[in-house]
Amino acid sequence: MRKTVVINVVGLTKRLIGEHTPRIKSFLEKGKQAVIHPVLPAVTCAAQSTYLTGKNPSEHGIVGNGWYFKDECEVKFWRQSNKLVQGEKLWDVLKREDPKFTCANMFWWYNMYSTADYSVTPRPNYLADGRKIPDCYSHPAELRDTLQDQLGTFPLFHFWGPKTTIKSSQWIADATIKTDELHHPTLTLVYLPHLDYNIQRYGLDFNVIGKDLEEIDAVVGQLLSHYENQDAHIVLLSEYGITDVDHPVHLNRVLRKEGYVNIRTERGLELLDAGASQAFAVADHQVAHIYLNDTTLKAKVKKLIEDLDGVERVLSDEEIANANLDHQRCGDLVVIADSRSWFTYYFWLDDKKAPDFARMVDIHKKPGYDPVEMLTDPKDPFVMPKVIGKLIRKKLGFRTVMNIIPLDAKLVKGSHGRIPEDEDDYPIFITNATTMEIDPKIDSTAVFEVLKAHVT
Repeated sequence: MRKTVVINVVGLTKRLIGEHTPRIKSFLEKGKQAVIHPVLPAVTCAAQSTYLTGKNPSEHGIVGNGWYFKDECEVKFWRQSNKLVQGEKLWDVLKREDPKFTCANMFWWYNMYSTADYSVTPRPNYLADGRKIPDCYSHPAELRDTLQDQLGTFPLFHFWGPKTTIKSSQWIADATIKTDELHHPTLTLVYLPHLDYNIQRYGLDFNVIGKDLEEIDAVVGQLLSHYENQDAHIVLLSEYGITDVDHPVHLNRVLRKEGYVNIRTERGLELLDAGASQAFAVADHQVAHIYLNDTTLKAKVKKLIEDLDGVERVLSDEEIANANLDHQRCGDLVVIADSRSWFTYYFWLDDKKAPDFARMVDIHKKPGYDPVEMLTDPKDPFVMPKVIGKLIRKKLGFRTVMNIIPLDAKLVKGSHGRIPEDEDDYPIFITNATTMEIDPKIDSTAVFEVLKAHVT
């Protein structure tokens, strides 16, 4: 089997490769390229699971970055157990063909408790006093200690939140090289999230994101040099392309005004009570699942949502099946935004009653995806002194919350999840395996076989 590395450069598209990415551009010009027809929804967890199983969400069950767990009556995002992904994984197929095959999974999602030989993923410590301490999880367990002893603690707060920088992708790249030197896996999967940040914050404004492109190009160049020296097959790919948006759509507020969403009030603040709601939306970028506890409302709710400004389509029944989303985890309705819009999880009608977690980076409590977590209020000149003050209080042992996230969804300028109109915004596949036959346009499910062929 041929040593292979798959470098997942999040958000990379043909549109972004140019003067700011000389290393990636050179790799593209010397190799072969294809565009990937995105899976629906074109979001991290669904795309990665499709690539690694060769199946659609209707089969592997990952219908988004999160969904409504019907038996628990709770919305949960960013779960980590690989057992949630239904279907045989790429590394299982390859290991069956050659027992000597090994795989390292460096930060691709659903990383924990899989059959990959080596894996590393974010896993903060949640302390009893409310603090969140940066850390990571690995298999084998001692790999975490080796990497953090040599590279420092995984920079969690640079991986997500207002402080996101190149440091997280750089750490992942350095950890990948260290793991390769220690264990020499046959197949390595690498996740570099850096482009996800400022393109969602600012959209496709090259005056802003040019620096981000240069930074990720340098990190990719480091990995290319390492693996080219080993005569490895190298694949650069992405999961989706991010496009400009300027219109947030608040589906749960619409459903609430019609009396479908049920709210609990605790300490004067409101919480979405999914199990007691007739209908509610789980928003995930430009796609949302609407779950109905009263299915007799399906036609009425579908018509209500279809008429909203910013909604392109509402799928139900056979339409959901035709979109390869007919799985028990899927919503009763699936809403797709138009090209300029995206969906918030917001369910409150008065910001004074928003739950405490709404103003915090809290990916596990929010019943939907919240890109505003990457931003602070641009109108608040004292936000950084506030952050410093809160950090000092924490270090002194006082309880405090980092409630610095604004409730202004209009701040978000880039999103993804729907299928873009322009193929320049599709995810991209680039390889140095120039003798391999690859179609110029491949389906997301076909990525599995193309990656398998690189190894075999």
